[in-house]
Amino acid sequence: MEKAGPILDLYQGLWQGQPLGPKDFVLSADEKTGIQARHREHPSLPPAPGRAAFIEHEYEREGAWVYLAAWDVRRAKIFGRCVVKNGIEPFQSLIGEVMSQEPYRSAARVFWIIDNCSAHRGQKCVQRLEARWPSIIPVHTPIHASRSIPK
Repeated sequence: MEKAGPILDLYQGLWQGQPLGPKDFVLSADEKTGIQARHREHPSLPPAPGRAAFIEHEYEREGAWVYLAAWDVRRAKIFGRCVVKNGIEPFQSLIGEVMSQEPYRSAARVFWIIDNCSAHRGQKCVQRLEARWPSIIPVHTPIHASRSIPK
């Protein structure tokens, strides 16, 4: 529980025992790799009265993609994008997209909860993010977060 505590506190609206202010935001970001993109030969049709949905069974493979997403925990807003390859640059682009918009652009603090994948691992990541966006506070998940939360 100790390792996951700061993240659970952020979900509850606390940081280091103090309530978050109205200009503080919490985003949780992650990526889903290996999504098989498929182009259907014909468009799908939604269900209609007396007819089931039609989903085209013929498709062309479009390769594997990565879905990057950030979720504003307190505002229930999702930001997402598909990219061909994961890495530092696509992750930085997602953050740039979010941080260029209000209310994040003028926020006092924007906490980004991120895991320890190679695109955003360690102190180099923290330095990169804080140098470009001074209001960002990166919060890495524990490496074995599932072991930190009691069952």
